[in-house]
Formats: sequence, C-alpha cells, structure tokens
Amino acid sequence: MTLASGGVRVQLCGTLHLEVAAERLEDGLPGRQGRLLFAYLVLNRHRPCTRDELAEAVWPGAVAVHGAGLNPLVSKLRRLLGADALEGRSALRLELGDDAHVDVEWAEQAVHRAESQVALGHWAAAWGPAIGAMLVAQREFLPGEDAGWIEEERRALADILVRALDAYAVATLEMGGTELPAAVRAGRRLVSVAPLRETGYQVLMRALQLQGDVGAAVAVYGELRALLRDELGVSPSQATQHLYTSLLEPPRGT
Repeated sequence: MTLASGGVRVQLCGTLHLEVAAERLEDGLPGRQGRLLFAYLVLNRHRPCTRDELAEAVWPGAVAVHGAGLNPLVSKLRRLLGADALEGRSALRLELGDDAHVDVEWAEQAVHRAESQVALGHWAAAWGPAIGAMLVAQREFLPGEDAGWIEEERRALADILVRALDAYAVATLEMGGTELPAAVRAGRRLVSVAPLRETGYQVLMRALQLQGDVGAAVAVYGELRALLRDELGVSPSQATQHLYTSLLEPPRGT
C-alpha cells in the first residue's frame, strides 16, 4: 500500500483522522510525537522539510537535544504509510497523491469558491462551500497541542472561519425569504467572532430591516458606532452610514 495510490483522507481539525483506501490508520501513528510529525508533514506536503525543521516542529526549542530522535519516528512513519510515502533523506516530503483530501486545504479552497460565487452574485452556489469551510474551520486544529506552527495554523483557520461566515451571511441575506433567519444568525455570529468587521453589522441591519424590525436594526448600528469610537476612534464606513440612513427613511407610499 502507498499513499500515492489514492483514497487518502486526512483530518487535522478536531480528532486526527487518517484514512487510506477506506482503512483507518491514525492509531498506528507513533504516539504524540509521531502525530505532530505527521501533521507538520501534511501541512507542508508540497515542499521538502529539513530534518532540523521537523525536529523543531516536534520538540520546539530543543533541536540539538532531540534531533536524533527523529530517525525512529521517520522509520515508523515509513512502515505505516509505505516506503514511498516519505521522499528524501536530508529533507523529507510527504507524498499523499494529487487526489488526497486534507481538511485544512479543502477549507481554504471551499472559502475561496464561496467568495468567488458571492462576487459573481451566485448566492445559492456560495451557500454550500461556505458552510463546508465553516464546519472545518470551527474545529480546533490539533487540540491540546501547543507550538508556534500550530498557533499559526489556528490563526489561518480563524481567518477562514470569518471569511466563510461573511460569505454565508451575505449569500443568505441576498437569497432572502426563508433564508432571512439564517442571515440574522450568521450576522450575529460574525459580529461575535469579528466585532470590528462591519460586514456582520451590515448583514444584520439589512436582515432585521427586511424582517420588519427596524428598531433592532438601528440598535445594531448604535452598537457598532460605539464600539468603533471606543476601540479605534473612528466612525462606521460610508456604506454602513448610508445603510443606517436608509433605516430612518419612511416606507415608500407613506
């Protein structure tokens, strides 16, 4: 069995999951250090990683002491994943195959698709990939572990979550109708996770307005204005101010 033969699925967010040709292999990874090494190789699978770099990923700050300990981990990974899975000697690259499904890679691709569909005004087409990206990004990357590269990946996933929420909120708002309650929920969640990002407030204001709750929409603007003033010393953007002004206009025909 080789990873490049196909059917590889890797999940690094939440519970670590490794599946090759429908066979679960994660229990065969060599302990905590083996899981860290495997995860780092997966994240960097499109380039060779030096042994010092890999040792630093597994034992942060202690390369000189633990660098030699990398050899048995690499040997055990090769036995588990196949002789051709790890390319190179002084520098290693994990070969998963072109069709491998890696959750963190898929989330980045999905949020890009969602954003592209929103830009094109294809609201329904943005809905699915936005939700998929959110489902991945909201799970913790390698829970319980702590290292600089792990925190960096968590920050990247937090950004993906915000972008996916943004796309989903806008898509559901523009779809309207029965999706308006979803737009309200998405707007509130976006405000919660990215309180200085105005998109969530804009979506929430418009969705509440369309639901007939103009008072609540006006209150949302007040919350944003106070937050920006207190935190950044600025006013809401012109687009948000224009939306607020439209809330105060009397309904047409009155």
